[in-house]
Amino acid sequence: MTDRIHVPAQRSHRHHWRRDVVELAALFCAVAVADGIANLVAHGPRGPVLLVASAVALLVTAAFHTWWARRHSHAPPPDAAEPAFAGAAAGAASVHGLGSAPAAGTGTGTGPAAPGAQAAATGGASPHAVLWRMRTTVRDEPGSLAALCGALARSGADILTLQTHPLPEGGTVDEFLLRAPRELPSAELTRSIARAGGHSTWIERADAHDLVDTPTRVLGLATRTALDAAELPLALRQLLGRCTIHSIPATTLSGRPNAGADAPVEGVLEATVMRLRDPSGGAITVERPYLPFTPTEFARARALVELDARLGPRVPRSQDVLTLPEGNEITVRRADGADLPAARAMHDRCSDRTLSLRYHGPVADADRYLGHLLSPRFGRTLAATTASGRMVALGHLLWDGDETEVALLIEDDWQRRGIGSELLRRLIAMAVEARCDSVYAVTQASNTGMVAAMRGLGLPLDYQIEEGTLVITARLDAARTAAGPPHGLPRAQHAYEGREQQH
Repeated sequence: MTDRIHVPAQRSHRHHWRRDVVELAALFCAVAVADGIANLVAHGPRGPVLLVASAVALLVTAAFHTWWARRHSHAPPPDAAEPAFAGAAAGAASVHGLGSAPAAGTGTGTGPAAPGAQAAATGGASPHAVLWRMRTTVRDEPGSLAALCGALARSGADILTLQTHPLPEGGTVDEFLLRAPRELPSAELTRSIARAGGHSTWIERADAHDLVDTPTRVLGLATRTALDAAELPLALRQLLGRCTIHSIPATTLSGRPNAGADAPVEGVLEATVMRLRDPSGGAITVERPYLPFTPTEFARARALVELDARLGPRVPRSQDVLTLPEGNEITVRRADGADLPAARAMHDRCSDRTLSLRYHGPVADADRYLGHLLSPRFGRTLAATTASGRMVALGHLLWDGDETEVALLIEDDWQRRGIGSELLRRLIAMAVEARCDSVYAVTQASNTGMVAAMRGLGLPLDYQIEEGTLVITARLDAARTAAGPPHGLPRAQHAYEGREQQH
């Protein structure tokens, strides 16, 4: 997609005998003139005076020429630039993120510039600029990228970053991060790209997170995945943009093979659906109906999954020791599959009412959910244990496609002590860190403890009752500005103090 400029080679001029004669005659004439001047200066009556006068005349002429050049500049006016050169400069400046200058028109250029062109000329520094992410498909031929850049420059958009994704069937997907005037609608950008040869164009608003270059973002996601197995679904979502991710376990709760859980090692890419083998068993399905995946995106996603498979199960081992109002100490830490026996023992100590409020089904099936809930692939789990190591509470943050669910289970003897509120606060902080828009809790209206804990978050809540089930949704927009570290200590307004320990 690079422009190729073919410069024809100049033909070598054939030497002719007449040219040689002319050059030789000019040489003899120059020698004769020099000899005459030398004789006049050496043997003439006023030779030295003539030589000095010639030198003075040369100095005066040089001084006059310098003065005249400084007073009368011969530089062409800015508006006299060639249109083709101005358009090329605008495209080049836009590609390198230096601000896009509008191409010169066919007129004299004395009229006022358009608002979009003025914003582009200042490099998008206007406070009224917005960010856009745009992706379009073009033919893989010389000049196609230059045409897109020129169209964006004429629209007043500044190209901050650019990625190209070659397609196996031919063509290239070009992905831009644009800075454009706020008054420039997205439909106008799409029409400009269409006139320049782009098709299947997709555009959406971007934010400051998209300003991070792709290698840095991929390395950051790989680091997060290496530290915590629960980060893989989040890393895939941030890597691929707005998409839906489903983790399909290898077997159902009843032990039967799960349909759709078999994926080849190399994965499968089918336009808008990506299927990858889950290292912990089963498959990971990524769907993005509005935009097909490119082979480059598929390769990046597969690399993250392979990294997760090589590192094996892992969960951060940091923990907080908290002091309850009555003086008892509990430890809050991350939990995983290794805590399955302790979680089953806690189930045995819980009453049937507590289990039914948590699982909304037969109490006898409660233990079968634990393998799914404690797996890092489906979310994050916090456990509260006593000083003797006895598990008394579990809090779950579960990835549910595009949504996120929170759930709590507190042993009967440890309820009404603030443990549930503390676990919920930490789960919400994790959701904010994962850039979730909202979280929801499925409970019953009679579960006053869960309702009170959700209200205690101080976030906007939505309530919906479906067939006796209460769904409480908390919007996290307000929490993003005030949330502290996800694993930080409790705030002063909580009823107990904490001290952090690292292992």
